[in-house]
Amino acid sequence: MNLITNENKSHLHLKAAIHRDRAVAMTPKGKKMKKFLLGLGFLMLAGAVVGDARTAVAEDKLNLYSSRHYQTDEALYEDFTRATGIKINRIEGKGDALLERMKAEGQNSPADVFLTVDAGQLWRADQAGLFQAVESEVLEERIPENLRHPDGHWFGYSTRARVIVYNKEMVKPEEIATYEELADPKWKGKICIRSSSNIYNLSLLGSIIAAHGEKDAEEWAKGVVANFARDPQGGDTDQIRAVAAGECALAVANTYYTVRLLTSDKEADRAVAEKIGLIFPNQDGRGTHVNISGAGVLKNAPHPDAAIKFLEYLASNSAQRYFADGNNEYPVVETVEASSAVESLGEFEIDTVNVSVYGENQPTAQKVFDRAGWK
Repeated sequence: MNLITNENKSHLHLKAAIHRDRAVAMTPKGKKMKKFLLGLGFLMLAGAVVGDARTAVAEDKLNLYSSRHYQTDEALYEDFTRATGIKINRIEGKGDALLERMKAEGQNSPADVFLTVDAGQLWRADQAGLFQAVESEVLEERIPENLRHPDGHWFGYSTRARVIVYNKEMVKPEEIATYEELADPKWKGKICIRSSSNIYNLSLLGSIIAAHGEKDAEEWAKGVVANFARDPQGGDTDQIRAVAAGECALAVANTYYTVRLLTSDKEADRAVAEKIGLIFPNQDGRGTHVNISGAGVLKNAPHPDAAIKFLEYLASNSAQRYFADGNNEYPVVETVEASSAVESLGEFEIDTVNVSVYGENQPTAQKVFDRAGWK
């Protein structure tokens, strides 16, 4: 409809111009003017056709930059395309690498949506001015307030808890109940945990800063460092394996790493899972620290309407299961249940602080870690 309307307008402008100058059309100057107006009219018509053609096809695709890469995501994207007709073009990589790529691309970036696996990385993208605010009744209704940016710059779609992992033969579960107790001298030489630069640990310390302030958070970090069984090394799975092997008694890890071991096809992995137990910390206080995988619409998104449709789709019941199951996480929509393997870990109360705090406190957290000697 817009194409026809704009085309008609272009013809009318052209026709009016021709009639208006008919009186001078027979002079040499008039002939030149007529040619000019004719050319101008056709340029206007061409511009209208091209502009409306772009509008007609603009929302038929979506360019997604994602640090997620799970098998279930294929079904997730296919369902979205089937439901909307919008094709998804993906570029996958590590979150920090994608962030630097978008910065380098600037206003010419083809990215519509940035999807990543930690509130801290979403904060980094937001600090770089990459996101735009999104207003959506669907997202505000279905995603809990503490799991989305206060101004709608990004939204969380799945959660995982950062829990205390213990060796069943070395620790009784009643011996430790909070993150704060990891700094107790009784655990000297018994704690394994990954590096301070790890985004998961930065977010955890960000939540501790929010709860206790910078000074107390630093004392806590120094206490944990004093209890290290070894210098930080490897990922969360490495910490869990070290606990199972008795190299350390306690570790801190995301819940989905344990679920991966529990459901692994490898007997050795399942054997590791049998030797460890999980503690959901701070159940008598602020609750267990949770983090998110989330996404936002980029400021220079070429296809903003398609991008918003995609964010709203991710909050649907079917998409929530795909999204959460892809990494053994918890759905954020309350009416959607987690997988049986995730549910088997047990129920727990979460820390309801807005997850945007993790990013806001990230620079302070890194300074605290550095001062504490946490490598």
